Amino acid sequence: MTWEERVEAHYRVAWRVEGEHRPFSAGPIHQLPVDFAIMRYAPLEERNMWAYATCGMSQPNDPKPIELHMFSPRPSPEIEELLVITAHFHRTGATLDLGHSVNFGRPWLKGSTCDRGMISLPYRDGPSLEDLRIGSDLVKCYWLVPITLAEVDYKQRNGLEALEQAFERAGFNYLDPQRASVVT
Repeated sequence: MTWEERVEAHYRVAWRVEGEHRPFSAGPIHQLPVDFAIMRYAPLEERNMWAYATCGMSQPNDPKPIELHMFSPRPSPEIEELLVITAHFHRTGATLDLGHSVNFGRPWLKGSTCDRGMISLPYRDGPSLEDLRIGSDLVKCYWLVPITLAEVDYKQRNGLEALEQAFERAGFNYLDPQRASVVT
């Protein structure tokens, strides 16, 4: 089984649904690993949202291999593009890891004030999704959470844990593109 097939199988087990490869050919996609893909996972009764995930963002022998996923209330080619852009930045720009933020350059979904993403633990799915062992490599499967500029600034001043606590206190709805910032 290839690296990408192992990643794909890991998502299938964690989310209990078959994923769909989403074609993407815009931009410098040729600079990503040859088997790189974005996977889309349809909602289930107990998980009423769409899931999108990178598959092959990490590669064998990466110092800190990671894959990312995002959730959406509806099918979203915009999220597919954001994951490609983020994977490209990770592979050709700066290596991303837990707690890092990325500037999407546009809202994650139309009309949203969340135009950035924060790499977080996969709290919704837990350690069974987070850790994937492929040979001697431990791949971390993290959640790319859409956030606002104010939330990025708050995280930089107060730390990742403080922002996550602010999310909890606010009862933050990560699926609502219209949600207000949890901090000012």
